[in-house]
Amino acid sequence: MGSGWLMLAVVIVVCLAVPIVILAGIVLSIVPLWASIVLAHILILAAILMSLGLFTLQPNEARVLVLFGKYVGTVKKDGFHWANPFSVSRGPWATEREPGKEGQVSIRSKHKYRVSLRARNFETQASKVNDQRGNPIEIGAVVVWRIEDTAKALFDVDEYEHYVMVQSEAAVRHLANNYPYDHSEDSPSDELTLRDDSDAVSVALEKELQQRLARAGVVVAEARLTHLAYAPEIAGAMLRRQAAEAIIAARQRIVEGAVSMVEMALAQLSEKQIVKLDEERKVAMVTNLLVVLCGEAQAEPVVNVGTLYH
Repeated sequence: MGSGWLMLAVVIVVCLAVPIVILAGIVLSIVPLWASIVLAHILILAAILMSLGLFTLQPNEARVLVLFGKYVGTVKKDGFHWANPFSVSRGPWATEREPGKEGQVSIRSKHKYRVSLRARNFETQASKVNDQRGNPIEIGAVVVWRIEDTAKALFDVDEYEHYVMVQSEAAVRHLANNYPYDHSEDSPSDELTLRDDSDAVSVALEKELQQRLARAGVVVAEARLTHLAYAPEIAGAMLRRQAAEAIIAARQRIVEGAVSMVEMALAQLSEKQIVKLDEERKVAMVTNLLVVLCGEAQAEPVVNVGTLYH
């Protein structure tokens, strides 16, 4: 491997030497004519052969060099380069799968030994799986990845992009099986769930993906869930359950606040000696206050012209 500009200059010099050799055989008769023609053909073949070793690389692009079936190295520096013409193969051409509309997969041709090192996005399809408790859910994720080891990407797996797709979907399914969708009544408070602990779940997904894709020389930069929902067949029931749990939690908070306010009112009345209440009057006052504080409708005052005992 070397500088492409230097070898380009050598190729130009060799090409310029061809007519000089021919003139030397025809006009100057320095060498026999047949020898000059043979030498000119050799120079032309040498120039063509050397020019086949010239190639360019864009930023974040790599070229894998294979000499007679043996991996000899990878060029990752952008610019104009030259390498052994037999290692800078113009083929073979490989087919590469890329996702199309509605989950279809199209096939396009791509040079086998030219690899992009740029970061890429891959979004998995929303898959229906069961969470840790067996509830059917729909889950999807986006994965940001790039190739770090070009030799592993090309020679350890077949079609590395398709390998990334399959392993990413498998990792997302496995992640959903390891975590519950949401907290339940008997679940511990520190339990991780898919809905409430997205950051921790994303870290776990990224770690698992890195383990799965290391075989293909792929580095996972980021992995996050993009779609999470109950499956349609249980979505209505789960939403009603969540609404009921929210109502119960709100009622508990209202009752706690009302009891605290009643306790505070009785304590201040007794401390400031505004009025003396026996047990029966205290019961009536507590009942009225709880009705006012806990009721959903606005309370309407009733004027009592008598006494509590008449």
